[in-house]
Amino acid sequence: MRIAFFETEAWEDDFIRRELSAHDLLLSPDKLAALTLPLDNDFEAISVFVNSRLDKQVLDYFPRLKFIATRSTGYDHIDLPTCRARGIAVAYVPGYGDNTVAEFTFGLILNLTRKIYSSVDQIKETGSFSLAGLRGMDLVGKTLGVIGTGRIGKEVIRIGRGFDMRIIAHDPYPDEQFAALNSVEYLPLENLLRRADVVTLHCPYNPSTHHLINQQNINFIKKGAYLVNTARGAIVETQALVNALSNGTLAGVGLDVLEEEGETKDELNLLRDGHPQEEKLRIVLQNHLLMRMPNVLVTPHNAFNSQEALQRILDTSVANIRGYLAGQPVNLAK
Repeated sequence: MRIAFFETEAWEDDFIRRELSAHDLLLSPDKLAALTLPLDNDFEAISVFVNSRLDKQVLDYFPRLKFIATRSTGYDHIDLPTCRARGIAVAYVPGYGDNTVAEFTFGLILNLTRKIYSSVDQIKETGSFSLAGLRGMDLVGKTLGVIGTGRIGKEVIRIGRGFDMRIIAHDPYPDEQFAALNSVEYLPLENLLRRADVVTLHCPYNPSTHHLINQQNINFIKKGAYLVNTARGAIVETQALVNALSNGTLAGVGLDVLEEEGETKDELNLLRDGHPQEEKLRIVLQNHLLMRMPNVLVTPHNAFNSQEALQRILDTSVANIRGYLAGQPVNLAK
Protein backbone atom coordinates (compact mmCIF):
# COMPACT_ATOMS: atom_id res chain seq x y z
CA MET A 1 0.00 0.00 0.00
CA ARG A 2 1.11 3.58 -0.67
CA ILE A 3 1.12 5.45 2.63
CA ALA A 4 2.05 9.09 3.29
CA PHE A 5 3.06 10.41 6.70
CA PHE A 6 3.08 14.15 7.32
CA GLU A 7 4.52 16.23 10.20
CA THR A 8 7.11 13.61 11.12
CA GLU A 9 10.50 13.98 12.77
CA ALA A 10 13.66 12.08 11.81
CA TRP A 11 13.46 9.60 14.69
CA GLU A 12 9.85 8.85 13.75
CA ASP A 13 10.86 8.26 10.12
CA ASP A 14 13.30 5.56 11.19
CA PHE A 15 10.65 3.85 13.29
CA ILE A 16 8.00 4.03 10.54
CA ARG A 17 10.34 2.66 7.87
CA ARG A 18 11.21 -0.24 10.14
CA GLU A 19 7.64 -1.05 11.20
CA LEU A 20 6.03 -0.60 7.75
CA SER A 21 8.91 -1.71 5.55
CA ALA A 22 6.67 -3.72 3.22
CA HIS A 23 4.85 -0.59 2.05
CA ASP A 24 5.59 2.31 -0.32
CA LEU A 25 6.11 5.23 2.05
CA LEU A 26 6.31 9.01 1.77
CA LEU A 27 7.62 10.67 4.94
CA SER A 28 7.39 14.43 5.13
CA PRO A 29 8.08 16.96 7.92
CA ASP A 30 5.53 19.32 6.34
CA LYS A 31 1.95 19.64 7.45
CA LEU A 32 -0.81 18.74 5.01
CA ALA A 33 -3.15 21.59 4.08
CA ALA A 34 -4.66 23.21 1.01
CA LEU A 35 -1.57 25.36 0.38
CA THR A 36 0.98 22.64 1.16
CA LEU A 37 -0.19 19.73 -0.99
CA PRO A 38 2.49 17.25 -2.11
CA LEU A 39 3.23 16.72 -5.80
CA ASP A 40 2.20 13.08 -5.51
CA ASN A 41 -1.43 12.34 -4.68
CA ASP A 42 -1.58 8.59 -5.38
CA PHE A 43 -1.90 7.48 -1.75
CA GLU A 44 -4.37 5.01 -0.26
CA ALA A 45 -3.56 5.90 3.35
CA ILE A 46 -2.41 9.10 5.03
CA SER A 47 -1.21 9.80 8.56
CA VAL A 48 -1.22 13.37 9.92
CA PHE A 49 -0.84 15.29 13.15
CA VAL A 50 -2.92 18.16 14.55
CA ASN A 51 -1.41 20.99 12.50
CA SER A 52 -2.63 19.48 9.23
CA ARG A 53 -6.06 20.50 7.94
CA LEU A 54 -7.86 17.80 5.95
CA ASP A 55 -10.81 19.72 4.59
CA LYS A 56 -12.81 18.78 1.49
CA GLN A 57 -10.35 20.50 -0.85
CA VAL A 58 -7.44 18.50 0.56
CA LEU A 59 -9.37 15.23 0.63
CA ASP A 60 -10.49 15.69 -2.98
CA TYR A 61 -6.82 15.96 -3.98
CA PHE A 62 -6.34 12.28 -3.09
CA PRO A 63 -8.72 10.26 -5.32
CA ARG A 64 -7.54 6.85 -4.06
CA LEU A 65 -7.57 7.69 -0.36
CA LYS A 66 -9.26 5.03 1.79
CA PHE A 67 -7.77 5.46 5.26
CA ILE A 68 -6.57 8.28 7.52
CA ALA A 69 -4.63 7.70 10.73
CA THR A 70 -4.39 10.87 12.77
CA ARG A 71 -1.69 10.76 15.40
CA SER A 72 -3.86 12.54 17.95
CA THR A 73 -6.83 12.02 20.24
CA GLY A 74 -8.81 14.87 18.70
CA TYR A 75 -9.85 14.74 15.05
CA ASP A 76 -11.59 18.06 14.52
CA HIS A 77 -8.89 18.90 11.94
CA ILE A 78 -10.41 16.29 9.61
CA ASP A 79 -13.62 16.78 7.61
CA LEU A 80 -15.46 13.68 8.83
CA PRO A 81 -18.66 14.22 6.77
CA THR A 82 -16.61 14.26 3.55
CA CYS A 83 -14.73 11.16 4.72
CA ARG A 84 -17.99 9.35 5.41
CA ALA A 85 -19.43 10.33 2.03
CA ARG A 86 -16.35 8.91 0.31
CA GLY A 87 -16.02 5.83 2.49
CA ILE A 88 -12.69 6.95 3.98
CA ALA A 89 -12.08 5.37 7.39
CA VAL A 90 -10.51 7.61 10.05
CA ALA A 91 -8.61 6.22 13.03
CA TYR A 92 -7.32 8.17 16.02
CA VAL A 93 -5.27 7.61 19.17
CA PRO A 94 -7.74 7.24 22.07
CA GLY A 95 -5.17 7.64 24.83
CA TYR A 96 -1.46 8.27 24.85
CA GLY A 97 -0.61 11.02 27.28
CA ASP A 98 -3.06 11.01 30.15
CA ASN A 99 -0.37 11.72 32.73
CA THR A 100 1.61 13.79 30.19
CA VAL A 101 -1.15 16.35 29.67
CA ALA A 102 -2.17 16.27 33.33
CA GLU A 103 1.39 17.06 34.43
CA PHE A 104 1.57 19.96 31.97
CA THR A 105 -1.80 21.20 33.24
CA PHE A 106 -0.41 21.47 36.74
CA GLY A 107 2.68 23.15 35.36
CA LEU A 108 0.40 25.91 34.07
CA ILE A 109 -1.58 25.99 37.33
CA LEU A 110 1.58 26.39 39.41
CA ASN A 111 2.99 29.00 37.03
CA LEU A 112 -0.20 31.03 37.39
CA THR A 113 -0.84 30.68 41.10
CA ARG A 114 2.82 31.14 42.15
CA LYS A 115 3.83 33.54 39.34
CA ILE A 116 6.80 31.39 38.39
CA TYR A 117 7.11 32.63 34.82
CA SER A 118 6.82 36.25 35.93
CA SER A 119 9.51 35.69 38.56
CA VAL A 120 11.95 34.13 36.10
CA ASP A 121 11.21 36.74 33.44
CA GLN A 122 11.81 39.58 35.91
CA ILE A 123 15.26 38.26 36.82
CA LYS A 124 16.26 37.67 33.21
CA GLU A 125 14.95 40.98 31.88
CA THR A 126 15.78 43.39 34.68
CA GLY A 127 17.96 41.56 37.20
CA SER A 128 15.56 42.70 39.91
CA PHE A 129 14.98 40.49 42.95
CA SER A 130 12.03 42.55 44.14
CA LEU A 131 9.05 40.53 45.36
CA ALA A 132 6.56 43.28 44.49
CA GLY A 133 3.68 41.88 42.45
CA LEU A 134 4.87 38.28 42.77
CA ARG A 135 2.78 37.10 45.72
CA GLY A 136 0.85 33.94 44.87
CA MET A 137 -1.58 31.59 46.56
CA ASP A 138 -1.33 28.09 48.01
CA LEU A 139 -3.12 25.20 46.31
CA VAL A 140 -3.64 23.30 49.58
CA GLY A 141 -7.27 23.59 50.61
CA LYS A 142 -8.33 25.32 47.39
CA THR A 143 -11.09 23.97 45.16
CA LEU A 144 -10.15 22.47 41.80
CA GLY A 145 -12.96 22.34 39.23
CA VAL A 146 -12.35 19.68 36.57
CA ILE A 147 -14.57 19.88 33.48
CA GLY A 148 -14.43 16.52 31.73
CA THR A 149 -13.46 13.42 33.71
CA GLY A 150 -12.15 11.12 31.03
CA ARG A 151 -8.64 9.71 31.17
CA ILE A 152 -6.83 13.04 31.39
CA GLY A 153 -9.36 14.60 33.75
CA LYS A 154 -8.98 11.68 36.14
CA GLU A 155 -5.19 12.08 36.13
CA VAL A 156 -5.61 15.78 36.92
CA ILE A 157 -7.89 14.84 39.82
CA ARG A 158 -5.30 12.41 41.20
CA ILE A 159 -2.61 15.09 41.06
CA GLY A 160 -4.97 17.63 42.64
CA ARG A 161 -5.59 15.27 45.53
CA GLY A 162 -1.81 15.07 45.96
CA PHE A 163 -1.87 18.84 46.54
CA ASP A 164 -4.65 18.31 49.10
CA MET A 165 -7.15 20.27 47.02
CA ARG A 166 -10.91 19.87 47.23
CA ILE A 167 -12.14 18.40 43.93
CA ILE A 168 -15.38 19.20 42.15
CA ALA A 169 -16.17 18.07 38.61
CA HIS A 170 -18.60 18.37 35.74
CA ASP A 171 -19.25 15.71 33.12
CA PRO A 172 -22.40 14.69 31.21
CA TYR A 173 -21.55 11.09 32.13
CA PRO A 174 -20.36 11.13 35.75
CA ASP A 175 -18.17 8.25 36.93
CA GLU A 176 -19.73 7.78 40.34
CA GLN A 177 -17.46 4.91 41.32
CA PHE A 178 -14.35 6.97 40.61
CA ALA A 179 -15.92 9.92 42.41
CA ALA A 180 -16.57 7.86 45.53
CA LEU A 181 -13.01 6.51 45.59
CA ASN A 182 -11.42 9.93 45.03
CA SER A 183 -13.70 12.27 47.01
CA VAL A 184 -14.99 14.02 43.90
CA GLU A 185 -18.27 15.95 43.90
CA TYR A 186 -20.04 16.17 40.54
CA LEU A 187 -21.89 19.45 39.96
CA PRO A 188 -23.80 21.26 37.23
CA LEU A 189 -21.46 23.50 35.23
CA GLU A 190 -22.68 26.80 36.67
CA ASN A 191 -22.29 25.54 40.24
CA LEU A 192 -18.74 24.39 39.50
CA LEU A 193 -17.84 27.79 38.07
CA ARG A 194 -19.20 29.53 41.15
CA ARG A 195 -17.15 27.42 43.58
CA ALA A 196 -13.82 26.59 41.91
CA ASP A 197 -10.62 28.50 42.64
CA VAL A 198 -9.04 26.83 39.60
CA VAL A 199 -11.06 25.65 36.59
CA THR A 200 -9.39 23.22 34.18
CA LEU A 201 -10.84 21.86 30.94
CA HIS A 202 -10.42 18.26 29.78
CA CYS A 203 -13.43 17.54 27.59
CA PRO A 204 -13.38 16.69 23.86
CA TYR A 205 -14.35 19.27 21.28
CA ASN A 206 -17.64 18.60 19.50
CA PRO A 207 -20.84 20.56 18.77
CA SER A 208 -22.04 20.14 22.36
CA THR A 209 -18.82 21.57 23.84
CA HIS A 210 -18.35 24.43 21.37
CA HIS A 211 -18.06 27.57 23.52
CA LEU A 212 -18.92 25.54 26.61
CA ILE A 213 -17.40 28.46 28.51
CA ASN A 214 -18.95 31.56 26.98
CA GLN A 215 -19.84 35.21 27.55
CA GLN A 216 -22.92 34.24 29.55
CA ASN A 217 -21.68 31.60 31.98
CA ILE A 218 -18.18 33.01 32.47
CA ASN A 219 -19.84 35.62 34.65
CA PHE A 220 -20.62 32.85 37.16
CA ILE A 221 -16.90 32.21 37.73
CA LYS A 222 -15.72 32.94 41.23
CA LYS A 223 -13.96 36.30 41.22
CA GLY A 224 -10.20 35.84 41.30
CA ALA A 225 -10.26 32.28 39.97
CA TYR A 226 -7.84 30.85 37.42
CA LEU A 227 -8.76 29.01 34.22
CA VAL A 228 -6.59 26.50 32.33
CA ASN A 229 -7.33 24.95 28.94
CA THR A 230 -5.18 22.12 27.59
CA ALA A 231 -8.06 20.52 25.66
CA ARG A 232 -9.26 22.37 22.55
CA GLY A 233 -9.35 26.10 21.96
CA ALA A 234 -12.96 26.48 20.80
CA ILE A 235 -14.30 24.99 24.04
CA VAL A 236 -13.84 28.52 25.36
CA GLU A 237 -15.23 31.59 23.60
CA THR A 238 -12.24 33.91 23.15
CA GLN A 239 -14.26 37.10 23.69
CA ALA A 240 -15.45 35.72 27.01
CA LEU A 241 -11.84 35.25 28.15
CA VAL A 242 -10.87 38.77 27.11
CA ASN A 243 -13.85 40.22 28.97
CA ALA A 244 -13.31 38.18 32.16
CA LEU A 245 -9.63 39.10 32.29
CA SER A 246 -10.33 42.76 31.62
CA ASN A 247 -12.98 43.10 34.33
CA GLY A 248 -11.02 41.13 36.93
CA THR A 249 -13.30 38.10 37.10
CA LEU A 250 -10.34 35.87 36.21
CA ALA A 251 -7.02 36.40 38.00
CA GLY A 252 -5.18 34.54 35.27
CA VAL A 253 -5.48 32.10 32.41
CA GLY A 254 -3.23 29.33 31.09
CA LEU A 255 -3.84 28.26 27.50
CA ASP A 256 -2.07 25.50 25.61
CA VAL A 257 -4.73 25.80 22.90
CA LEU A 258 -6.43 28.72 21.20
CA GLU A 259 -9.65 29.16 19.29
CA GLU A 260 -8.79 29.38 15.57
CA GLU A 261 -5.35 28.12 16.54
CA GLY A 262 -4.40 27.10 13.01
CA GLU A 263 -5.17 30.55 11.62
CA THR A 264 -3.24 32.25 14.42
CA LYS A 265 -0.19 30.07 13.70
CA ASP A 266 -0.43 30.58 9.96
CA GLU A 267 -1.85 34.05 9.40
CA LEU A 268 -0.15 34.43 6.01
CA ASN A 269 -2.14 31.52 4.63
CA LEU A 270 -5.31 32.97 6.15
CA LEU A 271 -4.76 36.19 4.20
CA ARG A 272 -3.79 34.35 1.03
CA ASP A 273 -7.14 32.59 1.01
CA GLY A 274 -8.73 35.87 -0.04
CA HIS A 275 -11.70 37.43 1.78
CA PRO A 276 -11.07 35.62 5.08
CA GLN A 277 -14.07 35.33 7.35
CA GLU A 278 -14.53 38.33 9.60
CA GLU A 279 -15.12 36.08 12.62
CA LYS A 280 -11.80 34.27 12.12
CA LEU A 281 -9.92 37.55 11.81
CA ARG A 282 -11.56 38.88 14.97
CA ILE A 283 -10.55 35.80 16.96
CA VAL A 284 -6.98 35.94 15.62
CA LEU A 285 -6.72 39.54 16.83
CA GLN A 286 -8.17 38.58 20.21
CA ASN A 287 -5.62 35.77 20.49
CA HIS A 288 -2.83 38.30 20.01
CA LEU A 289 -4.38 40.42 22.75
CA LEU A 290 -4.42 37.42 25.10
CA MET A 291 -0.78 36.64 24.34
CA ARG A 292 0.23 40.12 25.48
CA MET A 293 -1.72 40.14 28.74
CA PRO A 294 0.63 39.80 31.75
CA ASN A 295 -1.70 37.39 33.58
CA VAL A 296 -2.11 35.03 30.58
CA LEU A 297 0.26 32.19 29.77
CA VAL A 298 0.03 30.84 26.22
CA THR A 299 2.01 27.76 25.20
CA PRO A 300 2.19 26.32 21.65
CA HIS A 301 -0.06 23.24 22.01
CA ASN A 302 2.77 21.57 23.88
CA ALA A 303 1.01 19.59 26.63
CA PHE A 304 1.28 16.30 24.74
CA ASN A 305 4.94 16.80 23.91
CA SER A 306 6.99 14.31 25.90
CA GLN A 307 9.20 11.65 24.33
CA GLU A 308 7.25 8.90 26.04
CA ALA A 309 3.89 10.20 24.84
CA LEU A 310 5.11 10.61 21.25
CA GLN A 311 6.33 7.04 21.19
CA ARG A 312 2.94 5.84 22.45
CA ILE A 313 1.25 7.90 19.71
CA LEU A 314 3.43 6.32 17.03
CA ASP A 315 2.93 2.80 18.39
CA THR A 316 -0.85 3.20 18.34
CA SER A 317 -0.89 4.85 14.90
CA VAL A 318 1.13 2.02 13.36
CA ALA A 319 -1.20 -0.49 15.05
CA ASN A 320 -4.18 1.41 13.60
CA ILE A 321 -2.72 1.13 10.10
CA ARG A 322 -1.96 -2.56 10.54
CA GLY A 323 -5.48 -3.20 11.80
CA TYR A 324 -6.97 -1.52 8.75
CA LEU A 325 -4.72 -3.48 6.38
CA ALA A 326 -5.73 -6.70 8.10
CA GLY A 327 -9.42 -5.91 7.66
CA GLN A 328 -9.86 -5.39 11.39
CA PRO A 329 -9.83 -1.59 11.86
CA VAL A 330 -9.57 -0.27 15.41
CA ASN A 331 -9.96 3.13 17.08
CA LEU A 332 -12.23 4.49 14.38
CA ALA A 333 -13.64 8.00 14.71
CA LYS A 334 -17.40 8.03 15.14
